[in-house]
Order: sequence, then C-alpha cells, then structure tokens
Amino acid sequence: MGAAAPENPVRVCASVNTRMPYPAPCEAQVSECKVSSYRRNIREGKMDDRFTFQINYDESTYAVMAYQGNEEHVVIPPEYGGKPVTILFDKLFAGHSEIKSIEIPDTVTDLGEFLFDGCMDLHHIALPPNLLYLWGYTFARCGIEEIVLPDSLKRIPPYAFKECRQLKKVVCGSGLKKIDAWAFGGCENLTEVIHGPNVEISPQAFALNKDIMKV
Repeated sequence: MGAAAPENPVRVCASVNTRMPYPAPCEAQVSECKVSSYRRNIREGKMDDRFTFQINYDESTYAVMAYQGNEEHVVIPPEYGGKPVTILFDKLFAGHSEIKSIEIPDTVTDLGEFLFDGCMDLHHIALPPNLLYLWGYTFARCGIEEIVLPDSLKRIPPYAFKECRQLKKVVCGSGLKKIDAWAFGGCENLTEVIHGPNVEISPQAFALNKDIMKV
C-alpha cells in the first residue's frame, strides 16, 4: 500500500515565486494533431495545440500548464507522451467564459489555484475519483450550481469556492476531514452542505453566506 498523501503539501520552485510540483515552465511540449475529431485524437494518444504540458518532478507524470482553445465543451487528455496527466495547473481555464462543460480524466489528482475563475457558464462538473488536492480559489467566481466531492479529498482549502454565487448544494466525500476558513465565503445561495461525522469546520468557512444548512 502506498504512503498516505500529506495533509499540507507544498509546491516549490526555485526559479518562480509560486507553488509548483515541478520545474518552472520552459519549452512548450505540444504537438499538432492531424485528425479532425478531438475525442478520436485522445483515444489514439495524439494531441493538438490546445494544451501545453510540463513534466512533473517525478518524471513519470505530466501537468497541463496552459490552454489555448475556445471550445464550449473541453475534454482534457488523460495522458501525454504515454504518461498520465495528474495536475491541472493554476489559472488553466481562468477567464474562459465560453466553457460550458469540462471532462477531467480519472488520472488527475491536483486542481490548481484560480483554475476555473470566471467560468460563469460552467454549471456542473464531475471531479475525478482520485482527486487529492484543491488549492485556493480553484472554483472561485465560477457558475457551479452543485458539486460532489470525491472520497479521496481530505481538505477544502481557504477560498476554494469563493463567491460561487450560483452554488446551492455541496456533497462531501467520506474522506473529508477539514473545511478551512472562507472555503465557501460569499456563496450567497448555498443552502446545503452534506458531510460525514468528525469533519473539522472553521467558524469562518461560510463567511458572508445568507443561509447555510449543514447535515
């Protein structure tokens, strides 16, 4: 059995003043795809120029560093160069107001900061079953209305869902242990948060919300 994930992971990089699980982005590692169907490209292990990839420190997995597309429905590839994609890096889809749906592969374990910031037409999203980490502001100011968190997620960090004004219901997985301050701050229409016993909840977790019902 593998070692348990750390409670407070730290992403560090000497050359960039930010948290990162891999070296600073250098040369883009993308290839052009010659097939018109995007899903067919993914099945065949091919890529196009929508995504930029960076290998992680473990040299066995990849992070998606940038997105250059403008599709309403985005499908994230599960692998690159024969190695699984495990991280969606900070601000990957920030400001892409055109996005209405995103398919995240089961290989992803880490969703970065400000990942969906400003994606107001993104009302629903299925999270991967092996997700380990959300970072601050992951879902900030997006259009999510209801979300189910997987059992693998142990902590909801500060500001993870900040000002998600359309969010009404959150279903937490059985593995959740802590909800940090301002995790749901400004979610003014949030009325139901379902979680298991023995979850540590900060008194400020639901700051500025009108009405919260915790079950």
